[in-house]
Amino acid sequence: MVMRFRKKVRRQRGSKLHGWGAKKKHRGKGSKGGHGMAGLLKHKKMWMLANDPEHFGRTGFKVPQRVARASKEKAINLRMLDKIAAGSEINLSELGYGKLLSGGKITKPLAVKVAKFTEEAKRKIEEAGGRIVSEDVSESKKD
Repeated sequence: MVMRFRKKVRRQRGSKLHGWGAKKKHRGKGSKGGHGMAGLLKHKKMWMLANDPEHFGRTGFKVPQRVARASKEKAINLRMLDKIAAGSEINLSELGYGKLLSGGKITKPLAVKVAKFTEEAKRKIEEAGGRIVSEDVSESKKD
């Protein structure tokens, strides 16, 4: 077999550095550019765009437990109800609230008209001398 050209490795036998200048420029751990996928957004970006362009970004399904299950009805606590109530009666559905929750204290007796309420909220209002009037009997489930 006839050798047409001399390969670089053969030419540089006996050369300590093989054309890289100082030893630290080519032979140390730092010449790797990081471990694994390190540097894909920085110095290995062109490699990533050429070989693994879909590396970044989300795919697949959302985990159902992590999906926010926000209630569509607006709720109000007793502490806010105590602040906004001017008279002895208040209609929460006219104000845009669908449910009464039991957070906080209530200081004045109120007649509250609301679609849904908690047992604790009902107990606190009755202890203060007030009462809850359900708007619709079918919707007045005490959640």
